[in-house]
Amino acid sequence: MTSRASNRGSDRDSGGTPGTMPGGRGRLISGLRNGLAAIAMGVLGTSAIAQEQAEQRVDLELVLAVDISRSMSPDEHELQRNGYVDAFRHDDVISAITSGPTGRIAVTYIEWAGDFEPWETIPWTIIDGEKSANAFADRLASEPVFGEQRTSISRALITATRSIERNSITSYRQVIDVSGDGANNAGPPVEPIRDQVLERGIVINGLPIMLNKPREYYDIDHLDRYYKQCVIGGEAAFIAPVYDLRHFAATIRKKLVMEIASLDVAPPNTAPIEFAEADADSGLLQRVQLKIPEEEIDCMIGERVWGSRGWGGGGFEDFRSFPPPR
Repeated sequence: MTSRASNRGSDRDSGGTPGTMPGGRGRLISGLRNGLAAIAMGVLGTSAIAQEQAEQRVDLELVLAVDISRSMSPDEHELQRNGYVDAFRHDDVISAITSGPTGRIAVTYIEWAGDFEPWETIPWTIIDGEKSANAFADRLASEPVFGEQRTSISRALITATRSIERNSITSYRQVIDVSGDGANNAGPPVEPIRDQVLERGIVINGLPIMLNKPREYYDIDHLDRYYKQCVIGGEAAFIAPVYDLRHFAATIRKKLVMEIASLDVAPPNTAPIEFAEADADSGLLQRVQLKIPEEEIDCMIGERVWGSRGWGGGGFEDFRSFPPPR
């Protein structure tokens, strides 16, 4: 067998054989073919990249930031987890997901407690129908449930914001959904961190958990009021409070449908969702109008309960390293 080099030499010496071009012209045609092939590959590659990028556009980027502090019992943690699992299997939530312009959303599920990095239990996942919603639910159901010490809502907000800003997904809306059963008592103060998140155009909704159980020294009165005034904000921000363990799953489902499609489903016995009204002074923060007395609440009450032991600097530096707001 001869090499390509010896074949090219033979063609050049003999003036070419049938079906081949003499040396210079053959190289020109070969070069043109290679060039056209490269262009074609480039076009196809660009098309593939564009398709991939298009596939990353969704109606909503949703961070489910779930409290796993040990102020909740193991049974309550299980109920909370199962509430999200059941919600993503429910027709109400699946219909809400597919009702938007692209018919899909991106969801990540993180679990948080004190002033340390929350766990990304499920990374960013595109959900576009029953199959992917059930797969998300199945994966969540398979993850172990555990608890940790303290409560740092501010750290949860920092991590959730970083997750939104650094993913490769684009969307019409970005929402952080914070669930918890207590006030911030670790990490940086929640209010200034909340304000920085809102400046980036991200909405914060809340699911305050206020169950009728023996009171501990770190519990505060009116956690729903605290969430309204100190945690949530942004366009159409709201809270969906849980007052009864039996209504946990239904309230989670109701909240998800509202976040995804702005539809208010009404499972029996669930507390009403309370919406926010725009703050005329800032144009950013929206405070929820409660159907209970609206006395001002101290946004540092959680830290004061812990004797100012639970928070320090650091949160503000995290935001300085973020990319510019979208």
